[in-house]
Amino acid sequence: MERNRDGTSDMGGSYAQASGPGFVEGPLRYLVQRPPLTLPPSATVREALAGMNQMQADTLVVVDEGENLPLGIVTLNDLVYAITLDGGGLDEPVAGMMTAAPLSLPADAPAHRATVLMAKRGVRHIVLQETDGRLYNVISRADLFGLRGGGADLLAESVTAAMDVESMSRAAAAIRQRGAELFNGGMSAEAICHWMSALNDLVVMRIIELVENEFDLPAVPWCWMVMGSEGRLEQTFSTDQDNGLVFQADDAASAARLRDAFLPFARAVNKGLDACGFTLCRGGIMAGNPAWCLSLDEWKGHFSEWLRTPDPTALLNSTIFFDFRPLYGRYELVDALRTWLLPQPPQHPRFLRALAEEALTCAPPLGWTGGFVYDGGIEHPHSIDLKRFGARPFVDAARIWSLMYGIWATSTGDRLRAVAEPLKLSPEQVAGEVESFYLIQRFRFRQQLLAEDPDDVNRVDPDTLNELHRLMLKEAFKQAKKIQLRLKLQHSL
Repeated sequence: MERNRDGTSDMGGSYAQASGPGFVEGPLRYLVQRPPLTLPPSATVREALAGMNQMQADTLVVVDEGENLPLGIVTLNDLVYAITLDGGGLDEPVAGMMTAAPLSLPADAPAHRATVLMAKRGVRHIVLQETDGRLYNVISRADLFGLRGGGADLLAESVTAAMDVESMSRAAAAIRQRGAELFNGGMSAEAICHWMSALNDLVVMRIIELVENEFDLPAVPWCWMVMGSEGRLEQTFSTDQDNGLVFQADDAASAARLRDAFLPFARAVNKGLDACGFTLCRGGIMAGNPAWCLSLDEWKGHFSEWLRTPDPTALLNSTIFFDFRPLYGRYELVDALRTWLLPQPPQHPRFLRALAEEALTCAPPLGWTGGFVYDGGIEHPHSIDLKRFGARPFVDAARIWSLMYGIWATSTGDRLRAVAEPLKLSPEQVAGEVESFYLIQRFRFRQQLLAEDPDDVNRVDPDTLNELHRLMLKEAFKQAKKIQLRLKLQHSL
């Protein structure tokens, strides 16, 4: 089954079964709270209303009686409209009022994918299917975390309606401005991350759509994927691009030919993203770079080489590339890459140990007496880099454990929640780690909104904080120290 540009249809892979309260990126199947209401096509509107009333549901799925295949979806609003305005009768078949071929996703798709699809298509429900096409359930926007409130609907509409770079730039700026307002209004750092990441995804997708129309691209499956903070759904108010392109190729010769064909398109997208506030990556990790516009087999080759030879370059790449997720195109290519990759890291303990050693080089900024340790030197006196020494210990540890235990999630919060069981951590321990990570993120957001110098966007002078905030920051760094101690003991470092 093929996937359209929105990522609907079967993904050809499976997620680690890690989800539950608090998860925002976990498999969709674990987010729905009750079984679906289903009826055959011959059922009447009267029966549909009775079923909805009994189950207190606002939607039902019309299914094939024999195979349990979803044929269409009906909402309570559909029935009310049909009866009151269209003159429909209670004894008419409910199938006549359904939306046929409803939007669908695999039940094991990540929740963020549903969030973006709903926003892009302007719908409130998506049908979830098993790999054989049978109905699993229905997910509603209320079940999802990412775009609740905050004017997200209007912002999403402005993005999807944009027809040129100028209007896209205005839409992207409006998202950042509204995100700052929500942050200042008290929205949690985790919610802000996923709210902005979902809308930023829509911006990137729309730019790709507009640019794609200007190029005659090869007729092969391809997908735009994002990495780094965007891949982790942790974009802040100051972010650059980390992306790549994957395509299907039969051999090395066809891969080289296809790469040449895709590169002008990819560079145009990178340029469009830069115009919309997603600055070009200084390290060149962008789809417009031939090094990161690769066939599926070439991507597998790179990951295999990094795992086999954990030199400094491989370790640096792992901090960006191992956080990849699909964004636009044929999602099954990236899902296949992830499915292939998941079992690989445990077979390379030397690589995991090297990752842990590298992670421990960024010690949380607390001295042995419990005071802050400053790293800014003469240029940035009495300051701490919250990205490198605050957030990174959590991000690195969560990535290492997700690779060790085969966790599909890419966000740091979800990774920490997902590895709680194999690490034998209590709910209280996990909550403390996740809350500490997002507390540091919150201080980063605050600084990014205040800083005038780009070099200061992640730096904070603790003296500018009140006593309570300094204490909270110290407690968050203590959690980071505990995480690094666990890494150290685990790898005998």
